[in-house]
Amino acid sequence: MSSSTTPDVSTTSQHHLAQRRRASIGSLVGTTIEWYEYYIYGATAALVFPELFFPSEDRFVSVIASFASLALAFVVRPIGAAVFGHYGDRIGRKTTLVVTLVMTGLATFLIGFLPTYESIGVLAPVLLLFLRLVQGFGVGGEWGGAALVSLEWGDQKKRGAAGSWPQMGTSVGLILSTTAVLVSSAATGDQYDEWGWRIPFLFSGVLVVVGLLVRLSLEEPPSFAQKKAAGELVERPVRYVLKRYPGPIVLSAFLRLSEQMPFYIFTAFILDYATEHSGVERTFLLIATLVAAGVDLALLPYFSRLGDRVGRRRMYYLGCVVLALMAFPYFWLLDSGNPVLVFLAVSVSLIPHAIQYGSQASLISEQFPVNVRYAGAGIGYQLASVVAGGPAPLIAALLVSTFASGYAVAAYMVLGALIAAFALRLMKDRSDQQL
Repeated sequence: MSSSTTPDVSTTSQHHLAQRRRASIGSLVGTTIEWYEYYIYGATAALVFPELFFPSEDRFVSVIASFASLALAFVVRPIGAAVFGHYGDRIGRKTTLVVTLVMTGLATFLIGFLPTYESIGVLAPVLLLFLRLVQGFGVGGEWGGAALVSLEWGDQKKRGAAGSWPQMGTSVGLILSTTAVLVSSAATGDQYDEWGWRIPFLFSGVLVVVGLLVRLSLEEPPSFAQKKAAGELVERPVRYVLKRYPGPIVLSAFLRLSEQMPFYIFTAFILDYATEHSGVERTFLLIATLVAAGVDLALLPYFSRLGDRVGRRRMYYLGCVVLALMAFPYFWLLDSGNPVLVFLAVSVSLIPHAIQYGSQASLISEQFPVNVRYAGAGIGYQLASVVAGGPAPLIAALLVSTFASGYAVAAYMVLGALIAAFALRLMKDRSDQQL
């Protein structure tokens, strides 16, 4: 009997390991594409959209309008998280992830064809905002599914490492988007502001096809499949999780104030601030941002594995401390106008992000049971977009305008670090529980 059952056990084990690898790669590839598309908009919103879609005699008004369009999509991300969270906890993670990928990718691709304000007037920003909302809605449902597929298939003793796969997609997406902007800017030269900016948006169509091929090969994680087979799914997961787990949802949102808020300041707002206040060129800043993304990508898996050994909560606290300590020196280096110091500041700016972001997927997902985890983790994660990510470049620009100093933005980041540390203190430690 043992000889007949051994091959079955071996085959099952090999299949499980293959699916684990596929889930890790699928979550990475998918989130890479999603965030490539999102960051393309962020960079272009800082560099060319103020003039092309929101022209004004006062450049500050144009910049504020452009950053407001960036923030708008963050408002609908929690809605996307709730809608896709419902279907992710009712139908399955795989189907939902395919839909979010297509939705975000199609919206990004179509932005590349939009006529500008000069061509069709006010209809241009209206169409841009509509596609931006579609982008945000799709991305709202992306993270929850990608994180859960990787975590629920992953090694439960190394959840920080397992959860870091979709998180690394942020860095890879930033690298790809920054590279795309650099290459298209170099290739089109003076024509970049005219039509060269469209190339990175159109290239997203190719990436979506690649992502679909990977995600269609995924299987549902065993923990969810078992719940579904046993008929133990919740009929209305969003309502259930909002009623039973409001605390973890709110704390998850505030937890991200030390990660998401400075991230968009370091990668979007700074492209406008440094060109205006530090006297450096766009290409110089993009190269420095590319280096920062590379540093983030290299350090993120290391800190994730370290978190599995010393504790993910400790790593997150460390990230809060590092952000608070570097906020004011960061703007001092930028305001120096010295190209070497500016490059140094931008290059190391994402180190706090690397310390925190890898562990974040596990910290948030652990707060919710499997049958409402997509909805709970997704809503908590994306709710931060309303208070942290979306408004960050806009608030930073208003702070600089009001106080005429980047140090006001530094104080804003320190406040975010303090709030995140307090939220983590209130969040229950469930690192010893099985997902």
